[in-house]
Amino acid sequence: MNLRELVSALNDFASPSLAESWDNVGLLVEPSPPHTVNTLFLTNDLTEEVMEEAVQKKADLVLSYHPPIFAPLKRVTWKTWKERLVVRALENRIGIYSPHTAYDAIPHGVNNWLTKGLGTCTSVPLHPSTAPSSPAEGTHRVEFCADAEHLDAVLSKIKDIPEISCLTTLPARVEGEEQTRVSLNCSQKALLEVVALLSQNSLLYHKTEILLLQKPLLPHTGMGRLCTLSEPVSLSDIIKRVKGHLQLPHVRVAVGAGRTLESPMKKVALCAGSGSSVLKGTEADLYLTGEMSHHDVLDAVSKGISVILCEHSNTERGFLSELRDALTIHLQNKINIIVSKKDRDPLQVA
Repeated sequence: MNLRELVSALNDFASPSLAESWDNVGLLVEPSPPHTVNTLFLTNDLTEEVMEEAVQKKADLVLSYHPPIFAPLKRVTWKTWKERLVVRALENRIGIYSPHTAYDAIPHGVNNWLTKGLGTCTSVPLHPSTAPSSPAEGTHRVEFCADAEHLDAVLSKIKDIPEISCLTTLPARVEGEEQTRVSLNCSQKALLEVVALLSQNSLLYHKTEILLLQKPLLPHTGMGRLCTLSEPVSLSDIIKRVKGHLQLPHVRVAVGAGRTLESPMKKVALCAGSGSSVLKGTEADLYLTGEMSHHDVLDAVSKGISVILCEHSNTERGFLSELRDALTIHLQNKINIIVSKKDRDPLQVA
């Protein structure tokens, strides 16, 4: 497939608009066009060892779950390992694409895969995603009626306000008089200026309606998951299930205050990777994630919530095999897709 065609297909699989605002997703490194992709190489972390593997496998595009370019690069030299990744990629005509939190949010993504280690359960996103393009623009809609005497002056001033969109006018009849109905979308900041302008004329102001534009929630889409088990399971049994699902010999466990390893778990809140900010404040029997700060663990435990920590990328990497199968179908078997064998979590128990 042509690289740009493939990137479009990957964006259809998981829209970059679902990623968190702080994230850096999409095509990060692009060889000079035209660039044909015969082999897509999947990894959780693109390290130098993994890049060497991609070169040996003659990969044309690396899909790295974590973006190897996150903080802006001021130069591309041989000095730092992330700069060397870019150099190696371009020298070997290998593109780099990263989906990261877009894959966390989608219904068939990383967090959904992580729930499968718990056993039979139902799950909902902890922080649901909203439709990225509905309604069109702005946070508020303002509507008011004006007569011919005031219309041109008001519209002239409104058009000078930044962050105004979807400005429309329609004929209207109000209390037997011919007037014009004005409708516009605006940001929160622009709303203050619009209201200040309209309040200068009491007749306009009293005929003003302000509507909050709320984007609809996307079903089964968003950050984290709150899972309700079909039957209560002891903490010790869930630990065994998680270790089996993630193929780990060890996990770290904090038992909630007043609980034991035999306490029944019914509600599990989980988030792949670093879950503190996503899980914080959620009522559950158990938090499952890769890593949390010491104080966030203490806070959870004080509330009787147990915590299982598996190390950051261990809660993500196993998804790659499922992703390979899903992308094979999505891309209609047009390219060869392989999963890195060198990719691993940097931490281990010694």
